[in-house]
Parts: sequence; structure tokens; C-alpha cells
Amino acid sequence: MALRSRLALSFCGLVALAPRLPASPVSCTIHPEKGASQEKLKSLAKISEEDARKSALVSLKDSAGATVKETELEAEHGCLVWSFDILLAGKAGIQEIQVDAGDGKVLSSKHESPKAEAGEKARDKAKS
Repeated sequence: MALRSRLALSFCGLVALAPRLPASPVSCTIHPEKGASQEKLKSLAKISEEDARKSALVSLKDSAGATVKETELEAEHGCLVWSFDILLAGKAGIQEIQVDAGDGKVLSSKHESPKAEAGEKARDKAKS
């Protein structure tokens, strides 16, 4: 019975602490304030656009035919990232690669079809 009581108290302690845990992913190094200006984001970035671009391109299996279409420094899911839209030779759509603006590590890489890319552009336009 004493073990159950201790487990219950431990669980209650975890529940009480849950609201204090960080809401953003811990896999990135810089967590900007929500709504931070572009100037503020630039001041927080430790990795240059050029170094982030190199990391993004190196992460591709074949970067020979890759062309960076768009680059943006942004807060995405609570993380400060360099986001690259990359055209790949012979492949429709874009490869979106996000690089941590604090340490230069690739956080995500996903392929977007032309339809998905158009949808994302429309959502971004509606936000601004």
C-alpha cells in the first residue's frame, strides 16, 4: 500500500509540474519568443545563411542538380530555423529543409509536391 501511495504522489507531482515544462521541442537550440520581429530573429541566429545552406545541400543524396529557390529565417514550431526550398533536378515539387539556426544541424527534410507547395504558399499569404 505504501508503494501505491508513493507512486500516486509522484504522479501528482509530475502533473503539477507539467504546465512548467517547455512547450517547444527540445531538439533545436534557439527558441525565439512568439511574434519576434525579423530583426530579433536575425540577432538570435548563430549560424549564417551561407553555412546553413551548405548544411542543407550536404544533407541531400545528390546535390549536383539542386537549386535553392527560396531561403527564410523563421520561427517554426518554436524553433529558430533557416528554411530552404530546394528544386531537385528531375523531380517535381520542392525539398524543404530546415536547419537549426543555432548549431547548423538539419532538423527536417521533406519533399512537397507542387500541390502541397501551392497550398503552403496560400496559407503563408493568408497569414500576412
